[in-house]
Amino acid sequence: MSDVPITPAASVVLVRRGGAGRVLMGQRGAGAVFMPSKYVFPGGRVDSGDHSDVLGLAHDCQARLGQHLLPTSPPPTALVACVRRELREETSLTLPATAPLRFIFRAITPPGSPRRFDARFFLADADHIDGALDDFSGAEDELSHLHWVSLDETRTLDLPFITEIVLAELRALLAGHDQHGVPFFDNSGPVPTFRRIT
Repeated sequence: MSDVPITPAASVVLVRRGGAGRVLMGQRGAGAVFMPSKYVFPGGRVDSGDHSDVLGLAHDCQARLGQHLLPTSPPPTALVACVRRELREETSLTLPATAPLRFIFRAITPPGSPRRFDARFFLADADHIDGALDDFSGAEDELSHLHWVSLDETRTLDLPFITEIVLAELRALLAGHDQHGVPFFDNSGPVPTFRRIT
């Protein structure tokens, strides 16, 4: 399955601050081809119609998104639009175009998977959501068991490996630690590479 194309994707790590912090997660269906039954952040592949006139990204985030590009890499405007669209579709929550996003993680799925993604993860604060934070009544059925999970509780969930790494990064950020570059698990080539995008 090494010839499976790498598809651009984006996910949003939506956080409710206060206490130890809580993050919004949902469970993928048991019959899903990619990561069945795993708990994940809202997100998905970039669509051709994804475009945003407002980025909501700091300059350093924009610069980091422009590094280590693949031929299929979309512009930051498409990634940001994808994050907002996927959040709305999968949870029915709306993140306004002016809400700030922070690029915090990137991973490319290794060869051998039935689906491969070049996924960027963006941090957003739930305080910027329009509407009730616990109303998922308009969500599509891609994710079930949508709920706000404490960072301690995430350790008990069935998580993909990369999601565990993103959560470790999130814990450090919420504890006030500096992020010395965006972690990037690069499996685009024959040798897996870990780097930090600075």
